[in-house]
Amino acid sequence: MNGVPLRLVIFDVDGTLVDSQGLIVAAMGAAFASAGLSAPDDAAVRATIGLSLPQVFARLCPDQPVPVHGRMIAAYKQAAMALREERGERAASPLFAGIIPLLEILHARPEILLGVATGKSKQGLDHTLATHDLHRFFITRQVADGHPSKPHPSMLLAALSETGTQARHAVMIGDTSYDMEMARAAGVTAIGVGWGYHAPASLLEAGAHSVAADVPALGRLLDDFHGHRR
Repeated sequence: MNGVPLRLVIFDVDGTLVDSQGLIVAAMGAAFASAGLSAPDDAAVRATIGLSLPQVFARLCPDQPVPVHGRMIAAYKQAAMALREERGERAASPLFAGIIPLLEILHARPEILLGVATGKSKQGLDHTLATHDLHRFFITRQVADGHPSKPHPSMLLAALSETGTQARHAVMIGDTSYDMEMARAAGVTAIGVGWGYHAPASLLEAGAHSVAADVPALGRLLDDFHGHRR
């Protein structure tokens, strides 16, 4: 990885930039209640974070037909919106410590472009970016709308195409095995983060080149990729 010019840094959102697990677990409970079903345990819900919602419900309640999944998805979105309004987005999905300074450092380097690839819908991503004033950082924003769910590489291939970047000059940063598998499928270097929802061991098993224990460690890994030392 050392010495390869870094052109594009793509971030996952939930579990990487923002800690949204509380909101997701609560909204999932409301979705299951709307269908008269018992909610899965929190660990089962966390294990699906990063997937698009149809895949989430297919995993969590595979015995229910697709129309029921569709109604549960609608209930989930409604509950998530209500929880954001009740708690406030900053409280419902707070940024992890150190994220803004890292984004500012990367954004200040004219040779580096930033993007996101997330299982969120466009509406959900726009809400999160606006709440935390993150729009200014990301030139490419890939969402669940119009893409297959992670770990399919479609989001990353679109980001590479939009920015005119070769895969070897890009990294994908995420907290789930789905992010790592997606990166490998797209030929992009996969970097895991240790503060999210999947264990570091599972990230390495899924193909992570490295796992950063904290945000400063992530910054050092990106410097190593770029052949640039602070």
